[in-house]
Amino acid sequence: MKDTLLSLAVDGHKYLADGETASAVPQPVSGAPDKLADAVNVVLGIAAWAGTVAGVAGVLITGIMMAVSMKRGESSEHFSRLGMVLGGCVLVSTAGPIVEFLF
Repeated sequence: MKDTLLSLAVDGHKYLADGETASAVPQPVSGAPDKLADAVNVVLGIAAWAGTVAGVAGVLITGIMMAVSMKRGESSEHFSRLGMVLGGCVLVSTAGPIVEFLF
């Protein structure tokens, strides 16, 4: 049984039964590869741009609807719709900091 090797990982090294080191345990590198990180940043940039465009369009459309309904004499809850649009704009603009704060 002298040839039996007992491997024990201590301080990142693998030790044999007689105390010799066999080899260092590989340590994975944290973080995404550069090409993947660049692609993800492009996709997130496009999504942020689209969210901003949607927010501006939402405010414009809500304003147009308010103007048309005021001229007709109709009363509707456009301010609640405007509040929802502005709430969405706030979420789009603060999505990155919110996720960074939570994780």
